[in-house]
Amino acid sequence: MKEWHKLILMIGVFLAAFFIPFGHPNVAASILEAFHMLQEYAREHVLFCLIPAFFIAGAIANFVSQGSVLNYFGGGAPKWLAYSVASVSGSVLAVCSCTVLPLFSGIWRKGAGIGPACAFLYSGPAINILAIILTARVLGWQLGLARAVGAVLFAIVIGLLMAYFYRQEEMEKAKEAIDKMGFEEEEKRNPGQNLLFFGVLILILIFAAWGRPEGVTGFWALVFSVKWYFVVILLAILAYVLVRWFDGEERIAWVDSTWDFAKQIMPLLFGGVLVAGLLMGRPGTEAGLIPPEIIETLVGDNSLQANLFASVVGAFMYFATLTEVPILQGLLGMGMGQGPALALLLAGPALSLPNMLVIHSILGIKKTAVFIILVVVMSTLAGLIYGFLVP
Repeated sequence: MKEWHKLILMIGVFLAAFFIPFGHPNVAASILEAFHMLQEYAREHVLFCLIPAFFIAGAIANFVSQGSVLNYFGGGAPKWLAYSVASVSGSVLAVCSCTVLPLFSGIWRKGAGIGPACAFLYSGPAINILAIILTARVLGWQLGLARAVGAVLFAIVIGLLMAYFYRQEEMEKAKEAIDKMGFEEEEKRNPGQNLLFFGVLILILIFAAWGRPEGVTGFWALVFSVKWYFVVILLAILAYVLVRWFDGEERIAWVDSTWDFAKQIMPLLFGGVLVAGLLMGRPGTEAGLIPPEIIETLVGDNSLQANLFASVVGAFMYFATLTEVPILQGLLGMGMGQGPALALLLAGPALSLPNMLVIHSILGIKKTAVFIILVVVMSTLAGLIYGFLVP
């Protein structure tokens, strides 16, 4: 951190301590709500979502060759292949806007092009098969179908636009990556062994993070009831693979890379969760500084303002995986329009304030701003069109 950054931080803390009216009931309740949200986030997402994601990111950084990343996600990779892989991966991973960040950072460091990387960044939390099925079942098949089509389309279009806006920079990055490929060490494991290793890691993430949403029965509930048996079996397979196919230096390097990702991302996520909880509170509560009545009043029709407001609020609010569905169910019952509901569904799961802070640390402020604007604008337009078609 630069010295002037430290000075600004110190001044900001001083001004906050001096001027914030901590004795006001609303302020006190909002501060307590922020820590409740942080506690909820730590209990429900850090152990079973973020930590497995950090280990996958560390594995990508150490055990995936740059050539492999360039073949599938590089600027010179065939567009149909790069964007197909990036979009489909979201339906497999079923992660939230924060859990996808270590994975995004891992492929970005390995030389992925900004277009496929941003398509992956959006698709990871947005194209979630269980969430789409739950949306259709609880909120109606029209909204479920619109969410599925919109999410896939958004991932591809946002990726293509990001690649177009930064095409010159991407050409230089791809050239540098190709020049470095000749210095890579020979692979120590065959493709089948690498596939099993990463497959086990991804399955651990999927099953450990698998939550049972309210009101869902049948197959999904059955998977939830036996998920920990699968996790234990997968951990045993992982231990065997690490002992038989990896040497001590590789295992240490993997842990070191995982720790590097955690140091970079965790402080920003925790800070972002606190701020989001302070301003808007946990989903379903009314303890944030921003009263929920304002949100409900502003999204009751299908105007441009209502859809834009829903997109912006969704972009800054943090949604844990699947929680957006019951929240939307409540808002729709209070009079929220169909268009703003879709706008929030398309912007909310893919973005959040904690997510934005971390993306900024990886891509820089300009690229992050462009990515956010694309998500908000496209969500707004999608909401307008859907609200016109489905009153």
